[in-house]
Amino acid sequence: MSLRVLFITSEIDDFVRVGGLAAVSATLPRALKPWTDVRVLVPGYRDVLSQLSHLEVVGACPALAELPPCSLGLAETSDGIPIYVVICPELYERQGSPYCDESGKDWADNDLRFARLASAGARLAAGSVDRNWHADLVHANDWQSALVPAYLAWHSCPIPTILTIHNLAFQGLFAADTLRKIGAPDCSFHIGGLEFYGKVSFLKAGLVYATHLTTVSETYAREITTPELGCGLDGVLRKRSAANELTGIINGIDGTWDSQTCRELPVPFGSGDWKSKRANTDHLRRQFGLALSRGPLFGLVARLVHQKGVDLVLAAAETIVESGGQIVVMGRGEPELEQALQSAQMKHRKSIAAAIRFDHGEARRIFAGSDFTLLLSRFEPCGLSQMYAQRFGSLPIGHRTGGLAETIKDGRTGFLFSQPSAESFMGAICRAFGTFASKRRLNLMRSDAMAQTFGWGSSASSYRHLYGKLAGV
Repeated sequence: MSLRVLFITSEIDDFVRVGGLAAVSATLPRALKPWTDVRVLVPGYRDVLSQLSHLEVVGACPALAELPPCSLGLAETSDGIPIYVVICPELYERQGSPYCDESGKDWADNDLRFARLASAGARLAAGSVDRNWHADLVHANDWQSALVPAYLAWHSCPIPTILTIHNLAFQGLFAADTLRKIGAPDCSFHIGGLEFYGKVSFLKAGLVYATHLTTVSETYAREITTPELGCGLDGVLRKRSAANELTGIINGIDGTWDSQTCRELPVPFGSGDWKSKRANTDHLRRQFGLALSRGPLFGLVARLVHQKGVDLVLAAAETIVESGGQIVVMGRGEPELEQALQSAQMKHRKSIAAAIRFDHGEARRIFAGSDFTLLLSRFEPCGLSQMYAQRFGSLPIGHRTGGLAETIKDGRTGFLFSQPSAESFMGAICRAFGTFASKRRLNLMRSDAMAQTFGWGSSASSYRHLYGKLAGV
């Protein structure tokens, strides 16, 4: 019999996306499917329910403290991945994103919303909801489902659990009275439990109670055990790492990131077909109103926040433009950074384009049309954009941190710089301009980059081994 795995996530590309977690939640279960009975549990957001026409209610969960009762529905994706949905209209059926209202402000009841997800997940895993299925192992992701291991432990349910940390900086911190509202025992509120500087930390609950922790690159697994990148939780993580209970497993990407078959590109192309690659570049310039140019085009597709190093792009923009380069940016984020990018565009209308939005197809066209992709994160647990860029022949320029350090081969498939500073970044930009001036060198690096596959095969195998070890099979 296949190992029964419940994969719990707050977003999945099939229905709703905010960040990279959605992409992983869509691709990793599919990579696991050949040898597991993997099922995904998601909240019943409006966007999820509207896309699932055949949703069978398989059970219900009673109220718990201030968590309202809910139902669980079961459906399948078109390729056969079972999807459980927590149906609770008062918590999930709203305008806005999974985490914020339409103005970008966090939902005031996010503690109840994601405690309800976690409690339902624990009950489903234990076989208390769907009489036809229970889990041999639970795989939770980030703070939104990090309470699952805690709920299982509080109810003495010995199902092994994994918590994957996709970004330690987001911890799910709430006032101390949240403990009562989510039905957590008073005895769990201490330094060795959920307490974090007087608040309740959902993420810390998972760090403490999960059987095993993973994160999304080996480098990040080391980094988060240090005071510099441990976000106040490095002590807990050092303890888990010393016990061999923290593992770094790099993320993968799916097979749609193929420049020869991608339907979103105006001109599909393969390695060596640089004329068609150039056609994508010219299309991108026309689309964004940039001047036709023989200089390099730099792309940035990211959340426009300080962590992503957008301020470094702004600091370097004048030099890049004066040197004959152009910049295309797409994303949303902090208002002050959005406004600064728009101001740079106003000053250099034919050299800088800032699209304050996100569109999947447009993102692919930026990767295909740009010569270089900027990845300036101050820390980056894994990152997927550097993989997308290489598959589409755009050489990544990245800070040597987290998954960027593991997936960019400096001088072969892209460029790495050592410090998140304007000076260090400009050193990499100079190297990029130098490479662009040598077509032979540029095309050799492009070919090497496009030869990288970044598939899930090796990483899925690592999860398979870890699942089997924890489940004792």
